[in-house]
Amino acid sequence: MTKKQAISTAPKDGSKVQVFWTDEDGQENESIGQYRSLDRLKATGGQWDETDAGWWIFTDSNTQKKVVPHSWQPAGKSGDEDAEEE
Repeated sequence: MTKKQAISTAPKDGSKVQVFWTDEDGQENESIGQYRSLDRLKATGGQWDETDAGWWIFTDSNTQKKVVPHSWQPAGKSGDEDAEEE
């Protein structure tokens, strides 16, 4: 089982990882997320500023949302992954 790690240790190179975050209703969530620096955002075009840099997730196939995760683990890992199958 891969344990959650502090978000401060997550890669910020644009790779995708599993992030864990709490929404405005106090609901714990997990999503595939990606850290996007201001330079990376500006390279895509459009108008961006320093408040746009951070962790981004897709809420559906067309909608992205910036979140503030508290922890992470490598993408594709789950707490039940190492459970034995019968």
